[in-house]
Amino acid sequence: MIPTLTTERLILRPPVFADFPAYETLWASSRSRYMGGPYNSFAAWGLFCHDIACWELFGHGALMIDLRETGDCVGQVGINHGPLFPEKELGWLLYEGHEGRGYALEAARALRDWAFAERGLPTLVSYCDPANARSIAVAERLGAVRDEMAARQDPEDVVFRHSP
Repeated sequence: MIPTLTTERLILRPPVFADFPAYETLWASSRSRYMGGPYNSFAAWGLFCHDIACWELFGHGALMIDLRETGDCVGQVGINHGPLFPEKELGWLLYEGHEGRGYALEAARALRDWAFAERGLPTLVSYCDPANARSIAVAERLGAVRDEMAARQDPEDVVFRHSP
């Protein structure tokens, strides 16, 4: 069962098909360059399905980030794994215009804490492109520490390790 988590300002909820157009737009844009993109529709669909399939396969996956006040979906937070990720990865993305308000930090903290408390995960990593200063700042604000020895999906990634 996919949980719904709430924070002071956010509702983290299961993805639905209606979320795909905004998700696809992000992956087709230059904003996805820090995550291996841009991607075409077929690749974006594969990533979207991966985010959902992780729930069935691993007991964790992606949740959409909605604002409690308006109900607007502003991005996604997830715990990824499988052949695309060497370790369980805590990742986040925000749609254009929603950066700089602490949503990624708030969502990532909630999902991380859920993963440690409810799933008993011993550790998580966040893979950050070295040029993505915003994601690096989120990882640091979460209290994650650089792990130079961690396996990487991309040799250039900076890896941050989260511990309970």
